[in-house]
Amino acid sequence: MLLSKMAAEGGGKEMNEIKTQFTTREGVYKLLSHSEYSRPNRVPFNSQGSNPVRVSFVNVNDQSGNGDRLCFNVGRELYFYIYKGVRKAADLSKPIDKRIYKGTQPTCHDFNHLTATAESVSLLVGFSAGQVQLIDPIKKETSKLFNEERWLEDSLECTHGK
Repeated sequence: MLLSKMAAEGGGKEMNEIKTQFTTREGVYKLLSHSEYSRPNRVPFNSQGSNPVRVSFVNVNDQSGNGDRLCFNVGRELYFYIYKGVRKAADLSKPIDKRIYKGTQPTCHDFNHLTATAESVSLLVGFSAGQVQLIDPIKKETSKLFNEERWLEDSLECTHGK
């Protein structure tokens, strides 16, 4: 009876819509994509706007055919994965390398495409406090930390891709 009354009053349109978000007293429930839902250590949804995510790609030309590598940061965490393309999602539960930084957070990063091999890649990471670090996520090594004194703290800005 109620449904037919709502349909007669023009309310039937809302009844046929599929909801992607709703609020309860426990919180907000929202439909997430598989990659967003399966991301390790998800940041609460309402605070994601303050944590910009940067993504870097490199091709290492390995023999398996999966030569693309992907690096991205979320907040204070930096992840490195094998990238299999847009049609097949990366296994986000198994990163090649994962780093969590305590005092500062990554703000930008980029690979040295000229020296990248299947055994080693150089990744340069810039941080919010002005430091710059050279790492190899395949070997899981940290090579050098530049500007440890944070002299460039206010003037460091990543311009890759601009």
